[in-house]
Amino acid sequence: MIGFEKAYCEYRLNRVEHALKTIQGIPEQTDKLKELYAQVLYRLERYDECLAVYKDLIRNSQDDYEEERKTNLSAVLAAQSTWENTSPEDLGLPESSYELCYNAACCLIGQGQLSQAMQKLQKAEELCRKSLAEDSDVTEEDVEAELAIIHSQMAYVMQLQGRTEDALQLYNQVIKLKPSDVGLLAVTANNIITINKDQNVFDSKKKVKLTSAEGVEHKLAKKQLQAIEINKALLAMYTNQADQCKKLLASQQAQSPGHPRPVLIQVAQLCREKQHNKAIELLQRFSDQHPESASGIKLTMAQLYLTQGHVTKACDILKSIEEFKYKPGMISALVTMYTNEEDIDSAIDVFTQAIQHYQSEQPGSAIHLSLVREAANYKLKYGRKKEATSDLEQLWKQNTNDVHTLAQLISAYSLVDQDKAKALSKHLPSPDTMSFNVDVDELENSHGATYVRKKAAKVVGESQPKEQGPQDVKKKKKKKKGKLPKNYDPKSTPDPERWLPIRERSYYRGKKKGKKKEQVGRGTQGATSGGSAELDASKSASSPPTSPRPGSGTGTATSNAVPPRQQKPAKPAVAGATRKKAPQKKKKGGKGGW
Repeated sequence: MIGFEKAYCEYRLNRVEHALKTIQGIPEQTDKLKELYAQVLYRLERYDECLAVYKDLIRNSQDDYEEERKTNLSAVLAAQSTWENTSPEDLGLPESSYELCYNAACCLIGQGQLSQAMQKLQKAEELCRKSLAEDSDVTEEDVEAELAIIHSQMAYVMQLQGRTEDALQLYNQVIKLKPSDVGLLAVTANNIITINKDQNVFDSKKKVKLTSAEGVEHKLAKKQLQAIEINKALLAMYTNQADQCKKLLASQQAQSPGHPRPVLIQVAQLCREKQHNKAIELLQRFSDQHPESASGIKLTMAQLYLTQGHVTKACDILKSIEEFKYKPGMISALVTMYTNEEDIDSAIDVFTQAIQHYQSEQPGSAIHLSLVREAANYKLKYGRKKEATSDLEQLWKQNTNDVHTLAQLISAYSLVDQDKAKALSKHLPSPDTMSFNVDVDELENSHGATYVRKKAAKVVGESQPKEQGPQDVKKKKKKKKGKLPKNYDPKSTPDPERWLPIRERSYYRGKKKGKKKEQVGRGTQGATSGGSAELDASKSASSPPTSPRPGSGTGTATSNAVPPRQQKPAKPAVAGATRKKAPQKKKKGGKGGW
């Protein structure tokens, strides 16, 4: 019988489908054949069938390999918890070895119990060190290599807890060890890329090569491989490699046509290229073809409409999502957007539909009454008191002792139906029951009081007006004399036109046009033009002497030229020096999902 040997060779050659057919064609099912069958089912990710085979083996076999079978059984439970999001069955497996303890930690990670998972991993590390310390041939490097998978899982838990710096440090320690397991290297490098995101792109480019090592596809689960390919596409998008990004996304869409993430990344790439209309068309087409994934896709469509300013279209898209239609968060978002568009009727209609839904599904529940109260407050805020009365009456009937709601109801009816308001006011508590024995004076005089009432002065008797004595007459203040100019002459009469502008005075003759204007230098500073002839000594010697003008000085000449300004010295040019233009930073586009 060579059926087992053939199936085992096919399994080791990664021809898992052929190995399954070979095993199913063997009529005699031995224990070793069942164990190989379980391994094949595990590689094919048929975990339920694999679990049943291991249970049968543990129940019906008695040999020295029971602990190994329990370890494999715990690995199946961990895979179910991680990849199928199911609560694993409690089989009471021991944690006597670090492999069993490690698999138990993986189960807890799948359930979201991160703190307990970290404790299990620390326990697995201790067990691993103790078991390897018993072997004298094992070096410290061998111990660290064996602990690499545990440390990588610890870093993953830290990353989920938000401790990214600690996680990144531990990931890099694993990478430096260069473990022989290509699957471990690929997962660790991928997680480093997710921490880097759109930062530290050069490091991510180095790490992404580790995810493409030979044989990785046979070591990892399908969801792991899919996550790695998605991150490759995101990295290509962040590094502006649009063609490479589209190529990777097309490959992912061919393998998983209904998976929304490749489509979302493609939409992000289109938005980076400012092609928003194409992005919305792509989302609409995918939503029509795959209604099971329509919820997340429509949320993205609404976000794109909002970025373009189409608030009403975004509201229509959100209202079409049946899964989230009556969620409090969705109702709040719709009311806020309609209010921003000043469409109060549509906002009230959202409240009305939600209240009717909970009235039929969960009448009297906390969320139902909360929506009724919010609807009433909203209607009162925007002057719809007649519409708010029905909601307030419903709330008051639920709790007749609620004085605040009753007061709101009376206030609303006072403008709509005064008779009804008077009838309801009889239910208000009396003033005596509302008194709280508060000392008003003490309260007003307290340290925190912002306003203190002034007490009236006590009147002892009628006060008679007193006769004003000389000391009661108010003294008149003496006016100070104004300051006079230094050249003031009291004998001279002031100019009666001194309050008029100079041009409006009767004796104004305008500016004098004479030789002074000609003497102003024209040209370079300090030069004279009109007066240059008069200053020429050779010409003045031959001309007959002239009598000086009245009021002018004799023997001196004045120049009206403006003195030249000092110019800043020019900067000397450096030989061979050129100015370098500072490199411009590339503009970052919109981020896609990571």
